[in-house]
Amino acid sequence: MKSQTRVAVIGGGVVGASVLYHLTKAGWKDVLLIERAELTSGSTWHAAGGMHTVNGDPNVAKLQQYTIELYKEIEQISGQSCGVHITGGLMLAGTRERLDWLKMAKARGRYLGMDLEIISVDEAARLFPLLDKKHFKGAMYDPIEGHVDPYGVTHAYAKSAQLGGAEIVRHTRVTDLKARSDGSWDVITDHGNVHAEYVVNAAGLWAREVGRMVGIELPILAMEHQYLITGDMPELVGKKEQLHCIDFEGELYIRQERGGMLLGTYEKAGVPWSPAATPWDFGQDLLANDLERIAPSLEVAFEHFPALGNAGIRKVVNGPFTFAPDGNPLVGPVKGLRNFWVACGVMAGFSQGGGVGLALSRWLIDGDPGADIWGMDVARYGDWTTLAYTNAKVRENYSRRFSIRFPNEELEAGRPLRTTPIYERLRAANAVFGDYCGLEHSLWFAPTAQSAKDEFSFHRSNDFPHIAAECDAVKNSVGLLEISNYGKFEVKGPGAADWLSHVMANRVPAVGRIALTPMLNERGKLIGDFTMCRVASEHFLLIGTYAAETYYLRWLERHLPGSGVSIRPCAMEYAGLSIAGPNSRALLQELVRDDLSTAAFPFLSFKRMEIGMVPGYVGRVSFTGELGFEIWVSTDYQRALYDLLVSAGRKHGLRPFGGRALNCMRVEKSFGTWTREYRPIYGPFEAGLGRFVDFKKEKFIGRAAAMEDREGGALRLLTFKLETADADALGDEPIWHDGKVVGWVTSGAFGHRVNHSLALGYVPAAIAGATSGFEIEIIGERHHAQPLTEAAYDANGSRMRT
Repeated sequence: MKSQTRVAVIGGGVVGASVLYHLTKAGWKDVLLIERAELTSGSTWHAAGGMHTVNGDPNVAKLQQYTIELYKEIEQISGQSCGVHITGGLMLAGTRERLDWLKMAKARGRYLGMDLEIISVDEAARLFPLLDKKHFKGAMYDPIEGHVDPYGVTHAYAKSAQLGGAEIVRHTRVTDLKARSDGSWDVITDHGNVHAEYVVNAAGLWAREVGRMVGIELPILAMEHQYLITGDMPELVGKKEQLHCIDFEGELYIRQERGGMLLGTYEKAGVPWSPAATPWDFGQDLLANDLERIAPSLEVAFEHFPALGNAGIRKVVNGPFTFAPDGNPLVGPVKGLRNFWVACGVMAGFSQGGGVGLALSRWLIDGDPGADIWGMDVARYGDWTTLAYTNAKVRENYSRRFSIRFPNEELEAGRPLRTTPIYERLRAANAVFGDYCGLEHSLWFAPTAQSAKDEFSFHRSNDFPHIAAECDAVKNSVGLLEISNYGKFEVKGPGAADWLSHVMANRVPAVGRIALTPMLNERGKLIGDFTMCRVASEHFLLIGTYAAETYYLRWLERHLPGSGVSIRPCAMEYAGLSIAGPNSRALLQELVRDDLSTAAFPFLSFKRMEIGMVPGYVGRVSFTGELGFEIWVSTDYQRALYDLLVSAGRKHGLRPFGGRALNCMRVEKSFGTWTREYRPIYGPFEAGLGRFVDFKKEKFIGRAAAMEDREGGALRLLTFKLETADADALGDEPIWHDGKVVGWVTSGAFGHRVNHSLALGYVPAAIAGATSGFEIEIIGERHHAQPLTEAAYDANGSRMRT
C-alpha cells in the first residue's frame, strides 16, 4: 500500500467503488480505496440488485437514470459483466389513491424524459401474468427497470478505476483518522498508514464507526432486510423473463431469479441491526432467518400472486442495509472538517450508486456537484438527529417504504422532540403541528381539539376552510404566526460588513435597516436567500431557512477571513412571532414606546425595542404581503410576548395562523422560498431575484456569472392562475405549452385572498413572454394555466409598505 495519496476512499462496496471510478474518470489518478475485507463484503454482496428510475425527488431520479445508463460504459471499460437485466417494471396500484400517486409520478417523469405509462389492470396482467387482477386498480409501466449482479457491478467499477490509475487495497482495516493542521489526513490502518489530502467515508455498514473516528455521529442505521427465492415455477418455463414488479399495498417487490421468483418485503415490524455499533468482524455473513416476522407480507404475496404459494422456498436472505432517516443517501463535505467527505446511507446502491459517485467526484474536484442534490446532501441534518432519533425515524421510513406520503401528512415517529415555549399555548388553541427539523410548528388551527387533525388527501382537505379563515384574518384584521422555525446567524466584528458584502449579492444595509439578499456560488447560482438585519455597526442578524442551517454554515465558514469576523448559528436562542395585517401596527403600537408610523419606521426597518416588559428586535417585514412585523426575542421571553400580543390583540381581531396559510399568501405574492423556487440550479435573474443583486459592488462571490445570467439565463420563474376544481398544484408537476412539456411547478396553493388556484414554476426564457397555450398537469389531468405578468395579490406591494 502506498504511503501517500490524493484521495483515500474508505469502503469497497458499490458506492466506494463508484466514487473511485468517477474520480479517475474526472482525471484524478492518485486515488486509493481501502477495504477491510473483500469488495462487496458489507451490504453489497447480498443485495437483491434491483434498479429503477422513479424517485419522489426528481433530482435524485435524474441521478438514478444516469446510474442505469452507466452500466454499459463500465462493462466496456472493464470487460466485467454487470449482469444487467432490463426487463421493464410495473408499479401496481391497489387503491384509487395509489393510482393518483402513480399519475403524479408519471407526470414528474415527463419533464425528466422518462417514458412512463399508466396502464389498465388487464394490460398489467398481460405483462405480468402471475398477478391476480381482482386486487388491483391499475399500474404504471417503466421500460427501464430490472436488476443487476451486485458482484459484477462493483468489480466493473473497481476494474475501470484501476485501469484509470486507482489503487485498491483489500484486507486492510482503517482503525483511526488523524487530521493535520493543513487539512489533510493520516489514515491509520492495521497494515500501515497513508497520508491523504482528502478522505471519503463510503464505509457502508461501518460509516458510523468511521464518522466517530473524526468526532461526528452520522444519522444512519442498519435494518434487517429479508427476501426469499422460490423454487422453480412451471409458469416461467419457456417464457420471457418476468418484469420487476412492486406491489405497494402488499409492500412487496418481486422479480424473476433464474427458474423462480425473488420476493422481498419492507415489513411494518422492521428490526434494526446492531443499532449502537457495527461489529468489525461482520463479513460476508447473513442474519438468522425470521420468516415469522414477514409472514403477513407473505400471505398477501400468495394472495396477490397465487402461483407463488405452490412454488416453495429455495433460499432466504436476511442481511443488513443502512438507511438515513428519510431514506436518501448522505453525500458531501462535512461542516467543520476540512477535506472530509461522506458517501453513505445509499440504500438503493444499484439505482443511485453511479449518481452518488458522479456528484461527489464533481463536488470534490470542481467545488460543485454539477446537479441539484439537496435531497442527498449530508448538511440537511443537524445535531437534532441523535442516535435514538435516527433509530425512530429510520424504523418509520423502513415501514413506510411502499406507503403513500400525502402532501398534508405529517409522520409521527420521534415526536414531539423539540418544542418552543409557546407549544402548549398553541396546542390549547387547537393547532395542528408539523415536524420541521425535529421542531414542532403550527400548520393550521382547528375550531375544536377533536377536529385538530388532518384528513390525508391529494385533493383539498378538511383544513381548507380553516386556512381560508386564517388568510382572511391576515387580510382584514391581524394574524399571529410563530416564526421560531427560521434559521438565524449572528455575525459580528470590525470586518463583518465587508465580509457580508463579499458573500452576499445585495448591498449591506445601514444600521437599523434590513436588506433581502441572495447568496450565490461562484457559478452565480442560488445557494441561499437571507433577511440581513443590521443591529449595529459591527453586529448583524441573518435570517434564513432553518433546514439549510448546516448547509449555509458550511459555505460561510469556508469563506471566513482569518480574523475580524465571527459567525454563530443561533436559531434556537431567538424565538420569533410575526403579526401581519392592517391592524398589526395599531396592536404593536400599544405595546411599544417607539413610533411605528411609516415615516418613523418604514418598510425594512429594524430596531431593538421593549414590547411591554419584553426586550427584543422588531423588523418591519412580512412574508404574507400585508403590513407586518417580525419580533425576535430570546427564548425565555417568548411565552410572555405571546401572552401580551394575544391579550392586546383581542380588540383588534387577532387570530392565530399557521404555515399553510403563510404558504398560500406567499404564493399569491409570487414570493419564492428555499428548496422550492431557490435552489443551486437557478440563477437570481431566472428566479426573479435580480432586483436584489447589487452590481454597483465591484466584488462579491458569483458576480461575473450573475452578470451573464442577467443577459441570458435559460429559465424564468412565472406565476400561473389555474382552472381547477378540487386539487391544487403541489410542486414538481409538469408545465405544458402548446402540447409539449416545457417546465415544472415549484410550488402551488389556493390563493384565498384572490379566490383562485395558483402555481409558481420555471419555463424556458424563450417562451416566458407567451400569454396563452400553457397547461399544468395535476393528478393526471391537464388544466388551463394563465401566466400572470405580476403577483396575483397586491402586485405593487402597497399593503406591505403603507
